[in-house]
Amino acid sequence: METKVASNILPERKPKWLRVKLPTGKKYTELRSLVDKYKLNTICTSGSCPNMGECWGEGTATFMILGNVCTRSCGFCGVKTGRPETVDWDEPEKVARSIKLMQIKHAVLTSVDRDDLKDMGSIMWEETVKAVRRMNPETTLETLIPDFQGIEKHIDRIIDVAPEVVSHNIETVRRLTREVRIQAKYDRSLGVLKYLKSQGQRRTKSGIMLGLGEEREEVIQTLHDLRDHDVDVVTIGQYLQPSKKHLPVKQFINPDQFKEYEEIGLELGFRHVESSALVRSSYKAQKHIN
Repeated sequence: METKVASNILPERKPKWLRVKLPTGKKYTELRSLVDKYKLNTICTSGSCPNMGECWGEGTATFMILGNVCTRSCGFCGVKTGRPETVDWDEPEKVARSIKLMQIKHAVLTSVDRDDLKDMGSIMWEETVKAVRRMNPETTLETLIPDFQGIEKHIDRIIDVAPEVVSHNIETVRRLTREVRIQAKYDRSLGVLKYLKSQGQRRTKSGIMLGLGEEREEVIQTLHDLRDHDVDVVTIGQYLQPSKKHLPVKQFINPDQFKEYEEIGLELGFRHVESSALVRSSYKAQKHIN
């Protein structure tokens, strides 16, 4: 069913399908205790991810490197924007130790954008993957990378350490990119994904948020664009406004619409499509290595 959203229409109150049960279970409780005791920095906890209990129960967690201040000011993102702190060169070992303590089977690494650095943070990315490999040889890895301004020598550092999955999020449709991802470019993101695959990266992945005012045909076109650039896995979830300073939610997407996008994605040839309101980039990430 086609749904068009007028920019002056406010969404209804948060619907029932976005209500989340508090995480429970023995595995979650054990990991939460470890995270609190050792002050481990996971995106799962700092981002209050709705899927934290489920992912931790399956041995998956997400860690952010290169600090918590971003050089970009995307309209959707709750991460602080400003002048980042000095790079902590002990961070690779800290992340690797956290993964070992938590006995993580599949780790997702992500970062803020570091346009202030000559290497865009790519050396820290490389060193972190190497440290995780040394300390956790059985742990599989997904790297959710920034665009590195499309500079190939920085992207090459990720390719050279060969994570099982490399992900870079397109985030939204072409028309809304300038508003949603102020310093990013739609075609540059597609180019990063295409370059990864052309250089031998086995599995590539991207993600889209819905509810920012996009139309059905635009979402479908974005799926076509990602598949045309050889992306293997796509995640589709509901955008939720982090604060009143961020872009408003224009629409809460119905579960049936998410299901339709999933079916279209599979018909286009994606290996995996995760599509529902509570899906986030790392949701069921361990499935995407196969």
